[in-house]
Amino acid sequence: MQKERVAIPMTTLEFYKYKADGLVYYEFDATEASAPEPMVNAMAALRFIKSENERLVGKFFHEPTPLYAKIAQFFSYEAKELPGGDFEITFKRL
Repeated sequence: MQKERVAIPMTTLEFYKYKADGLVYYEFDATEASAPEPMVNAMAALRFIKSENERLVGKFFHEPTPLYAKIAQFFSYEAKELPGGDFEITFKRL
């Protein structure tokens, strides 16, 4: 799988795009970022997700529960705790 760097407006972190299993993924790593940067970047990137075939995958230094409440009407998510205590969250449009 080849990842390509993509520019997403109004973000400050690096984002990458790749395809897997017929889906398009946008990925970012906010584990080294300070609040509110992870949430701001996630919210900006979620505006970019338009179809059922697109996913946003974010890596966070903690589970972003305040973000879940902000997006509940439009996105679902799957959280996975990683070794070391970080979280990988996969978001998809409802």
